[in-house]
Amino acid sequence: MAAQNGSSHVLLDAVRSGASGPELREIELPTRFRAAFTRKDEVGIFEGHADKDVRRSLHVGEVEMPELAPDECVVAVMSAAINFNTVWSATFEPVPTFAFLERFGRQGRHGARHDLPYHVLGSDGAGVVVRTGSGVKRWNPGDKVVLSPCYVDEEDHGSYDDGMMSESQLAWGFETNFGSLGEFCVVKANQLIRKPAHLTWEEAGSTTLCAATAYRMLVGSHGARMKQGDVVLVWGATGGLGSFATQLVKNGGGIPVGVVSSEEKAEIARAQGCEHVIDRSELDLGEQGFRHPKAGRMLGEAIRRLVGEDPGIVFEYLGRETFGASVYVARRGGTIVTCGSSTGYRHEYDNRFLWMRLKSIIGSHGFNYHEAVETNRLIGLGMIHPTLSKVFPLDEAGEATRAVQTNQHVGKVAVLCGATSEGQGVDDPALRERIGEKTLTLYRR
Repeated sequence: MAAQNGSSHVLLDAVRSGASGPELREIELPTRFRAAFTRKDEVGIFEGHADKDVRRSLHVGEVEMPELAPDECVVAVMSAAINFNTVWSATFEPVPTFAFLERFGRQGRHGARHDLPYHVLGSDGAGVVVRTGSGVKRWNPGDKVVLSPCYVDEEDHGSYDDGMMSESQLAWGFETNFGSLGEFCVVKANQLIRKPAHLTWEEAGSTTLCAATAYRMLVGSHGARMKQGDVVLVWGATGGLGSFATQLVKNGGGIPVGVVSSEEKAEIARAQGCEHVIDRSELDLGEQGFRHPKAGRMLGEAIRRLVGEDPGIVFEYLGRETFGASVYVARRGGTIVTCGSSTGYRHEYDNRFLWMRLKSIIGSHGFNYHEAVETNRLIGLGMIHPTLSKVFPLDEAGEATRAVQTNQHVGKVAVLCGATSEGQGVDDPALRERIGEKTLTLYRR
């Protein structure tokens, strides 16, 4: 059965109706499909603009279906999610991602597919496998999956110790093309993970990047190696990363201290199990915020009032605004584990508080495949839960990204791609009932 005029609807409709793997194989791939993308000819449109509104640069329309490499799969994306790397891509900062695609394009025939005048974005998603390359052994059409954004070259020796130590490791959908913000995406087979059966498509597609990043930072052997009883300061405790960090600390026997920006967010953090919450608006830091000279001292005093001691670990991803305070408040011998810098990349801190008190800074980036699978296992067991707050249709991918860009959200923001409505995709309603809708939809306010 052939897709008519290259339309994606025939194959998508079959996926939506629960067609079997053999049935999906018989339906031809569409030659084009709808996706959210940036355009190379628009790099520079924000020059001279203080507000780089991503709704101007993020377009939704038809793109070409690429050729499939032997180690790749085509996935019908039911739902995707917005991460801050989508904001960076859509603002063309810190560098236009087309530079990544051009570099990738020099790596042979399959790399050249990625060097296009448009960039399909998206690094989180969930869906159904509809095609597998000739070299794929463990996955088949019809498999329901979530997508890991860690794109690793198996021929790079560094990937066999830790995928993140491979010099050729890429962030899929950010440094590669054909990401998750579309009706279909193209992934390497080693990016696929079984979808947790009790989650909806939009919930499952919103967890992997942030949850596994937080897992590597806090739990994995390459991060802070949190242990029972550790006091952990979590910046942005209801944000994409912070909302999962709080759960991982609590689940692992640690003591989370969450920093939030409003009483509404403090309520959510407490409901998620974070007993100790600091509302930054109550610290009277003025316009300088946490770059105020006394911010570290004021924050440290607030933490000690709550838990009686300084944090052994600081979960840091905000960057310039908070880093000086993070270094200050960590206890003697403590650890500041950092990834990303959503408030700026150039950090300032007083080095005396680092060297004289024997503290450590650990840089962390993404996660390897094993860490992604271990994180997904916790989610599948119902020990870690989605933190989804808003869901947008694919046509409004720009609005969804704008919500993240302007911090008008809590937790995660999802985009329905192939799913026709919210609430679809649950295969284990009994487990869902045991966990409870209130827990799974805590952030839906």
